[in-house]
Amino acid sequence: MYRRSEQKMTKKINGVETAYTLCGSGDKKLLLLHGWGCSRSLMQPVADLLQDQFRILIPDLPGHGESGRPPEPWGVPEYAGFLLQFLRETDFFDCHVIAHSFGCRLAAWLAADRPCPFDKMIFTGAAGIRPKPSAEAQKRAETYKKLKQICELTKRIPLMENAAKNWEDKLRRKFGSRDYNALDDEMRKTFVKVINQDLLGLYEKFQPSTLLIWGSDDTETPLWMGQEMAKRIPDAGLVTLEGGSHFAYLEQIDSFTRIARQFLKEEE
Repeated sequence: MYRRSEQKMTKKINGVETAYTLCGSGDKKLLLLHGWGCSRSLMQPVADLLQDQFRILIPDLPGHGESGRPPEPWGVPEYAGFLLQFLRETDFFDCHVIAHSFGCRLAAWLAADRPCPFDKMIFTGAAGIRPKPSAEAQKRAETYKKLKQICELTKRIPLMENAAKNWEDKLRRKFGSRDYNALDDEMRKTFVKVINQDLLGLYEKFQPSTLLIWGSDDTETPLWMGQEMAKRIPDAGLVTLEGGSHFAYLEQIDSFTRIARQFLKEEE
């Protein structure tokens, strides 16, 4: 493995100071998109193994890494609009894309639109399908909602506001996901908007050829989600990395990049 010269830069896009890396060489452009709670550093190992063939662009998405936060709570459409503008301003239209988890949400939104900025796409551990909650999860959500309502009422009682806020914070830590609890109040609003956007209706509208690479033991975005996407996307294939988790692309990076390189260099 070797690393060619790379450029680390910033550019203001849609009100967000955006940090990104440019590296590699070659005639074809390749965009790498990281997952939620991650940064471009987790996509750099992929770039290191592919930069002999591609000119590679890796942004820190807003609210992640060294980039600034969204100016207001964003959902998938706002993030996708940001990405589209970012590609325009960096002259990276007509590129391939490799996306992980949250990054796949943004690529999916653009892939179903016209004009589509992507030639070929590789999704790994793609988020975008909202699973039907189990009876236990529904009961848990209802319990949290009722207790939160009690907190809101308690805040209105003189001298009880601070106690109610402390109780509310404990409830959040108990009932909230790890990703949700890792955020501050403003970014939680963005997180909720993002995960509540079900993209199931978009996959049938995809224009680019799409390769889905999934860890067989992914518990964040289980394999059935990849299988469902493969059924709906018009031109799609699914490859399973046995024993891989949600970060199978890093755990089995040699296999991942070998498969990716073969798929991206195939003639249309």
